[in-house]
Amino acid sequence: MVETTGGEGDSRVEALRARLTRRDVIRGVAGTGIALSIAGFSRPGAHAQDASPTAGPPIKVAFVYVSPVGDLGWTWAHDQGRLALEQTLPNVETSYQESVPENPADAERVIRDFAQKGNQIVVTTSFGYMQPTINVAKDFPDTTFVHISGYMTAENVSTAFGKIEEPRYVSGLIAGKMTKSNQLGYVAAFPIPEVIRGINAFTLGVRKANPAATVKVVWTNTWFDPQKERQAADALLDGGADVITQHQDTAAPQQAAEARGAYGVGYDADMSPLAPKAVLTSPIWHWGVYYIDLVRQVQAGTWQSNQYWGGWKDGLVDLAPIAPMVPEDVRAMGETEAAKFRNGEQTIYTVFTGPLKDQSGEEKVPVGQAMTDEALLTMDWFVEGVEGDPTP
Repeated sequence: MVETTGGEGDSRVEALRARLTRRDVIRGVAGTGIALSIAGFSRPGAHAQDASPTAGPPIKVAFVYVSPVGDLGWTWAHDQGRLALEQTLPNVETSYQESVPENPADAERVIRDFAQKGNQIVVTTSFGYMQPTINVAKDFPDTTFVHISGYMTAENVSTAFGKIEEPRYVSGLIAGKMTKSNQLGYVAAFPIPEVIRGINAFTLGVRKANPAATVKVVWTNTWFDPQKERQAADALLDGGADVITQHQDTAAPQQAAEARGAYGVGYDADMSPLAPKAVLTSPIWHWGVYYIDLVRQVQAGTWQSNQYWGGWKDGLVDLAPIAPMVPEDVRAMGETEAAKFRNGEQTIYTVFTGPLKDQSGEEKVPVGQAMTDEALLTMDWFVEGVEGDPTP
């Protein structure tokens, strides 16, 4: 059923109790063509307009979600962006369908239905929707399609993602100061560049704050499976980790940490309400920043296919409030570093600037050299200090 707006969404706590699976990602996607189109990446605001039309029929925008809007993770963050879009711009009508499987038949059916219903913009928010989006777009040349996290574009198809690695780095600085055992655990989803970049950025932050610390990775091959992800966190805690972080949509790793008297770093949304004694902070998304600009471009007739990759200074990514149990000096350090990203003084390029070695000690990035977009978006190696296999 297609759901339309009219409420603030499900309670975070109640929704998290539901068990579900988000997106299935095919291993090895890093080598399937991402690097072919990096040069086309744009930064937000390039076509933004100061005002939006208020006369005439409303512009209709549809969203395809892979899980329920109340998952407190990826889909919840996108739906908050949809609500921000409605609240910010006049003359906009949105709709969505949640829990859409990533198999081609189901995904294409839902995407096509939204296009046939006259939505001028259709946003598909999971990696597995990439090819179905491209397929449907061929039949609706006057409709604007946006695929989140993919790499395939067309004349009427854009892609969008963000530099979540930036707040991950700052969360690593905080976590590195909070560990006592010098062992941190990372519950990771799939071994793809998006996840590997996050692990590396977090670890660089940890090691900047605490050179003696290491980060151990356990792969779950899930996006949202509370039971499996909690088991992975428990295994890391059994191995001596006293801070647990994650690239998952469930707060189960944070709840495992809290149950054991350990600390944690959440993801996607502020997870502190579900594990208040554990969560130090969480790297989070503000998708409304992108969706508002996207609609303004379409309304003004200035939209062109591109590949959006926004960062902290653009407002797309952020860090949730730092928890009260973090000492004042550590909090001040984290807030100072966060401010550098927000004002553009520091970027992910300076985080991933040499000298950088991989976990075997081999130099991967020379002194003073920053990694390129292409290198970041195809990253398949772990930095020094990570324990685990980047290509299991």
